[in-house]
Amino acid sequence: MVAVTLADIQVQPIRSDNVWRWLSAGWSDLWRSPAISLGYGLLVALLSYLVLGCLYFFDAVYLFLPLAAGFMFGGPIIAVGLYEMSRRYSEDRPFVLMDVMGAVRHAPLQLAYMGLVLLLFALLWIRIATLLFALFFGSATPPLETLFESLFLSVQGVAFLAVGTATGAVLAFAAYSISAVSIPLIVDRDVDAMTATIASLAAVRDNFVPMTLWAWLIAVFTAVGIATLLVGLVLFFPLVGHATWHCYRDVLGRTEGTPA
Repeated sequence: MVAVTLADIQVQPIRSDNVWRWLSAGWSDLWRSPAISLGYGLLVALLSYLVLGCLYFFDAVYLFLPLAAGFMFGGPIIAVGLYEMSRRYSEDRPFVLMDVMGAVRHAPLQLAYMGLVLLLFALLWIRIATLLFALFFGSATPPLETLFESLFLSVQGVAFLAVGTATGAVLAFAAYSISAVSIPLIVDRDVDAMTATIASLAAVRDNFVPMTLWAWLIAVFTAVGIATLLVGLVLFFPLVGHATWHCYRDVLGRTEGTPA
Protein backbone atom coordinates (compact mmCIF):
# COMPACT_ATOMS: atom_id res chain seq x y z
CA MET A 1 0.00 0.00 0.00
CA VAL A 2 1.47 3.37 -1.08
CA ALA A 3 1.65 6.04 1.61
CA VAL A 4 -0.75 8.93 1.07
CA THR A 5 0.17 12.53 1.85
CA LEU A 6 -2.07 15.55 2.22
CA ALA A 7 -1.14 16.65 -1.30
CA ASP A 8 -2.60 13.40 -2.64
CA ILE A 9 -6.00 13.99 -1.06
CA GLN A 10 -8.56 16.09 -2.83
CA VAL A 11 -11.83 17.04 -1.15
CA GLN A 12 -14.70 16.44 -3.53
CA PRO A 13 -17.67 18.85 -3.62
CA ILE A 14 -20.94 17.20 -2.58
CA ARG A 15 -24.56 18.26 -2.22
CA SER A 16 -27.03 17.73 0.59
CA ASP A 17 -28.86 15.02 -1.35
CA ASN A 18 -25.69 12.90 -1.24
CA VAL A 19 -26.53 12.25 2.41
CA TRP A 20 -29.61 10.23 1.48
CA ARG A 21 -27.54 8.20 -0.97
CA TRP A 22 -25.11 7.36 1.85
CA LEU A 23 -27.98 6.12 3.96
CA SER A 24 -29.36 4.07 1.07
CA ALA A 25 -25.96 2.51 0.39
CA GLY A 26 -25.44 1.91 4.11
CA TRP A 27 -28.82 0.20 4.32
CA SER A 28 -27.86 -2.07 1.44
CA ASP A 29 -24.54 -2.92 3.09
CA LEU A 30 -26.27 -3.68 6.38
CA TRP A 31 -28.44 -6.36 4.79
CA ARG A 32 -25.66 -7.99 2.77
CA SER A 33 -24.41 -9.69 5.95
CA PRO A 34 -27.14 -8.88 8.47
CA ALA A 35 -25.92 -11.35 11.08
CA ILE A 36 -22.55 -9.59 11.33
CA SER A 37 -23.85 -6.02 10.99
CA LEU A 38 -26.74 -6.44 13.44
CA GLY A 39 -24.51 -8.50 15.72
CA TYR A 40 -22.13 -5.54 15.74
CA GLY A 41 -25.00 -3.27 16.76
CA LEU A 42 -26.13 -5.76 19.39
CA LEU A 43 -22.65 -5.79 20.92
CA VAL A 44 -22.69 -1.98 21.12
CA ALA A 45 -26.12 -2.09 22.79
CA LEU A 46 -24.98 -4.72 25.30
CA LEU A 47 -21.92 -2.68 26.20
CA SER A 48 -24.21 0.32 26.72
CA TYR A 49 -26.39 -1.75 29.06
CA LEU A 50 -23.25 -2.73 30.96
CA VAL A 51 -22.33 0.93 31.43
CA LEU A 52 -25.87 1.72 32.58
CA GLY A 53 -25.72 -1.18 35.05
CA CYS A 54 -22.45 0.15 36.47
CA LEU A 55 -23.97 3.60 36.88
CA TYR A 56 -26.95 2.11 38.71
CA PHE A 57 -24.67 0.05 40.95
CA PHE A 58 -22.62 3.11 41.92
CA ASP A 59 -25.75 5.30 42.32
CA ALA A 60 -24.67 7.59 39.48
CA VAL A 61 -27.56 7.16 37.04
CA TYR A 62 -27.68 10.95 36.66
CA LEU A 63 -24.50 10.59 34.55
CA PHE A 64 -26.29 8.46 31.98
CA LEU A 65 -27.39 11.39 29.79
CA PRO A 66 -23.89 12.93 29.66
CA LEU A 67 -22.40 9.51 28.91
CA ALA A 68 -25.05 8.87 26.26
CA ALA A 69 -24.14 12.17 24.63
CA GLY A 70 -20.49 11.17 24.96
CA PHE A 71 -21.33 8.14 22.83
CA MET A 72 -21.07 10.52 19.87
CA PHE A 73 -17.35 10.89 20.58
CA GLY A 74 -16.50 7.20 20.68
CA GLY A 75 -18.82 6.00 17.93
CA PRO A 76 -16.49 6.67 14.96
CA ILE A 77 -13.68 4.55 16.37
CA ILE A 78 -16.01 1.77 17.55
CA ALA A 79 -17.38 1.48 13.99
CA VAL A 80 -14.00 0.55 12.42
CA GLY A 81 -15.19 -2.99 11.70
CA LEU A 82 -18.21 -1.67 9.81
CA TYR A 83 -15.97 0.50 7.64
CA GLU A 84 -13.92 -2.60 6.84
CA MET A 85 -17.05 -4.50 5.81
CA SER A 86 -18.18 -1.74 3.46
CA ARG A 87 -14.65 -1.39 2.07
CA ARG A 88 -14.61 -5.07 1.16
CA TYR A 89 -18.10 -4.85 -0.33
CA SER A 90 -16.94 -1.97 -2.57
CA GLU A 91 -13.98 -4.07 -3.73
CA ASP A 92 -16.01 -7.29 -4.12
CA ARG A 93 -13.70 -8.99 -1.64
CA PRO A 94 -14.88 -11.76 0.69
CA PHE A 95 -14.38 -11.58 4.43
CA VAL A 96 -15.06 -13.48 7.62
CA LEU A 97 -15.97 -12.31 11.09
CA MET A 98 -12.32 -12.15 12.18
CA ASP A 99 -11.55 -9.71 9.35
CA VAL A 100 -14.20 -7.39 10.77
CA MET A 101 -13.15 -7.75 14.39
CA GLY A 102 -9.49 -7.32 13.44
CA ALA A 103 -9.96 -4.26 11.24
CA VAL A 104 -7.72 -2.21 13.53
CA ARG A 105 -4.76 -4.24 12.29
CA HIS A 106 -4.62 -2.04 9.18
CA ALA A 107 -3.13 0.85 11.16
CA PRO A 108 -3.25 0.12 14.89
CA LEU A 109 -1.03 3.03 15.94
CA GLN A 110 -2.84 5.66 13.86
CA LEU A 111 -6.25 4.41 14.98
CA ALA A 112 -5.00 4.45 18.57
CA TYR A 113 -4.03 8.11 18.14
CA MET A 114 -7.52 8.93 16.86
CA GLY A 115 -9.09 6.94 19.67
CA LEU A 116 -7.03 8.84 22.24
CA VAL A 117 -8.09 12.21 20.82
CA LEU A 118 -11.76 11.20 20.86
CA LEU A 119 -11.37 9.83 24.40
CA LEU A 120 -10.00 13.21 25.52
CA PHE A 121 -13.05 14.90 24.00
CA ALA A 122 -15.32 12.47 25.86
CA LEU A 123 -13.51 13.00 29.17
CA LEU A 124 -13.66 16.77 28.74
CA TRP A 125 -17.39 16.56 28.06
CA ILE A 126 -18.05 14.35 31.09
CA ARG A 127 -16.06 16.74 33.27
CA ILE A 128 -18.00 19.75 31.97
CA ALA A 129 -21.33 17.92 32.39
CA THR A 130 -20.44 16.99 35.98
CA LEU A 131 -19.55 20.61 36.78
CA LEU A 132 -22.78 21.85 35.20
CA PHE A 133 -24.78 19.34 37.21
CA ALA A 134 -23.13 20.55 40.41
CA LEU A 135 -23.76 24.17 39.40
CA PHE A 136 -27.49 23.64 38.86
CA PHE A 137 -28.25 20.98 41.48
CA GLY A 138 -25.53 21.44 44.07
CA SER A 139 -23.98 18.47 45.83
CA ALA A 140 -27.34 16.72 46.40
CA THR A 141 -28.04 14.13 43.71
CA PRO A 142 -31.76 13.75 42.94
CA PRO A 143 -33.02 10.26 43.86
CA LEU A 144 -33.63 7.92 40.95
CA GLU A 145 -37.42 7.94 41.39
CA THR A 146 -37.57 11.74 40.98
CA LEU A 147 -34.74 12.10 38.44
CA PHE A 148 -37.07 12.56 35.44
CA GLU A 149 -39.10 15.22 37.25
CA SER A 150 -35.94 17.01 38.42
CA LEU A 151 -34.46 17.11 34.92
CA PHE A 152 -37.49 17.76 32.73
CA LEU A 153 -40.17 19.32 34.92
CA SER A 154 -38.22 21.88 36.94
CA VAL A 155 -36.77 25.25 35.98
CA GLN A 156 -33.25 24.33 37.04
CA GLY A 157 -33.51 21.00 35.26
CA VAL A 158 -34.58 22.56 31.98
CA ALA A 159 -31.85 25.20 32.31
CA PHE A 160 -29.29 22.48 32.98
CA LEU A 161 -30.41 20.54 29.91
CA ALA A 162 -30.36 23.67 27.72
CA VAL A 163 -26.87 24.75 28.75
CA GLY A 164 -25.58 21.20 28.69
CA THR A 165 -27.03 20.52 25.24
CA ALA A 166 -25.53 23.69 23.79
CA THR A 167 -22.12 22.96 25.31
CA GLY A 168 -22.21 19.33 24.27
CA ALA A 169 -23.23 20.26 20.73
CA VAL A 170 -20.16 22.48 20.33
CA LEU A 171 -17.81 19.76 21.60
CA ALA A 172 -19.57 17.06 19.59
CA PHE A 173 -19.30 19.05 16.35
CA ALA A 174 -15.61 19.68 16.99
CA ALA A 175 -15.05 15.95 17.53
CA TYR A 176 -17.19 15.14 14.50
CA SER A 177 -15.17 17.51 12.31
CA ILE A 178 -11.90 15.72 13.03
CA SER A 179 -13.37 12.21 12.76
CA ALA A 180 -16.11 12.50 10.12
CA VAL A 181 -14.02 10.84 7.41
CA SER A 182 -10.56 10.54 8.98
CA ILE A 183 -11.01 7.08 10.48
CA PRO A 184 -12.40 5.48 7.29
CA LEU A 185 -9.49 7.13 5.46
CA ILE A 186 -7.00 5.47 7.83
CA VAL A 187 -8.73 2.12 7.35
CA ASP A 188 -8.62 2.50 3.56
CA ARG A 189 -5.26 4.13 2.87
CA ASP A 190 -1.75 4.28 4.31
CA VAL A 191 -2.07 7.67 5.99
CA ASP A 192 -1.07 9.09 9.37
CA ALA A 193 -3.59 10.37 11.91
CA MET A 194 -2.59 14.04 11.57
CA THR A 195 -3.00 14.01 7.79
CA ALA A 196 -6.34 12.23 8.11
CA THR A 197 -7.53 14.75 10.70
CA ILE A 198 -6.60 17.73 8.52
CA ALA A 199 -8.34 16.11 5.55
CA SER A 200 -11.49 15.55 7.62
CA LEU A 201 -11.50 19.18 8.79
CA ALA A 202 -11.13 20.31 5.18
CA ALA A 203 -13.98 18.01 4.10
CA VAL A 204 -16.33 19.53 6.70
CA ARG A 205 -15.20 23.07 5.89
CA ASP A 206 -15.58 22.72 2.12
CA ASN A 207 -18.92 20.88 2.32
CA PHE A 208 -20.27 22.54 5.43
CA VAL A 209 -24.01 22.26 4.74
CA PRO A 210 -24.19 18.58 3.69
CA MET A 211 -21.67 17.52 6.33
CA THR A 212 -23.60 19.40 9.01
CA LEU A 213 -26.79 17.71 7.82
CA TRP A 214 -25.01 14.36 8.15
CA ALA A 215 -23.86 15.25 11.67
CA TRP A 216 -27.45 16.16 12.59
CA LEU A 217 -28.76 12.88 11.23
CA ILE A 218 -26.13 10.92 13.19
CA ALA A 219 -27.25 12.76 16.34
CA VAL A 220 -30.91 11.95 15.59
CA PHE A 221 -30.21 8.26 14.97
CA THR A 222 -28.16 8.10 18.17
CA ALA A 223 -30.87 9.86 20.19
CA VAL A 224 -33.58 7.55 18.86
CA GLY A 225 -31.38 4.53 19.56
CA ILE A 226 -30.93 5.63 23.17
CA ALA A 227 -34.56 6.70 23.62
CA THR A 228 -35.71 3.20 22.63
CA LEU A 229 -33.95 1.85 25.73
CA LEU A 230 -30.84 1.22 23.59
CA VAL A 231 -32.62 -1.35 21.42
CA GLY A 232 -32.56 1.01 18.45
CA LEU A 233 -28.75 1.00 18.51
CA VAL A 234 -28.82 -2.57 17.20
CA LEU A 235 -30.09 -1.20 13.87
CA PHE A 236 -28.98 2.41 13.81
CA PHE A 237 -25.33 1.96 14.80
CA PRO A 238 -24.43 -0.36 11.90
CA LEU A 239 -26.56 1.71 9.52
CA VAL A 240 -24.63 4.88 10.37
CA GLY A 241 -21.33 3.02 10.35
CA HIS A 242 -21.85 1.63 6.85
CA ALA A 243 -23.22 4.95 5.59
CA THR A 244 -20.17 6.77 6.98
CA TRP A 245 -17.97 4.68 4.72
CA HIS A 246 -19.92 5.88 1.69
CA CYS A 247 -19.65 9.45 3.00
CA TYR A 248 -15.88 9.02 3.04
CA ARG A 249 -15.81 7.54 -0.45
CA ASP A 250 -17.80 10.48 -1.82
CA VAL A 251 -15.77 13.16 -0.07
CA LEU A 252 -12.21 11.83 0.19
CA GLY A 253 -12.14 8.43 -1.45
CA ARG A 254 -10.36 9.57 -4.58
CA THR A 255 -6.63 10.09 -4.10
CA GLU A 256 -3.73 9.98 -6.52
CA GLY A 257 -3.60 6.47 -7.91
CA THR A 258 -7.06 5.59 -6.62
CA PRO A 259 -9.83 4.92 -9.14
CA ALA A 260 -12.83 7.23 -9.06
